[in-house]
Amino acid sequence: MNSCEYIAFITAIACTISNCCSEEEVELLADTFSQLGDSLATMLTHNQICSNQNKESNQNNETTQNNKISQY
Repeated sequence: MNSCEYIAFITAIACTISNCCSEEEVELLADTFSQLGDSLATMLTHNQICSNQNKESNQNNETTQNNKISQY
């Protein structure tokens, strides 16, 4: 599915929900999906930061080990 098809698909879902649900239900769903998107983005960012920190830590450990080996 290309990006235009994906956007059309999401729009069709939004229109269907809007036609089938009350305003209050649509508002709740909109808020819920916004929170879901924000939470997923936060998790991805957190995982990326932790992964980068682990990579840096591993690189520092390798450098330290290489320095110790070269001293001998």
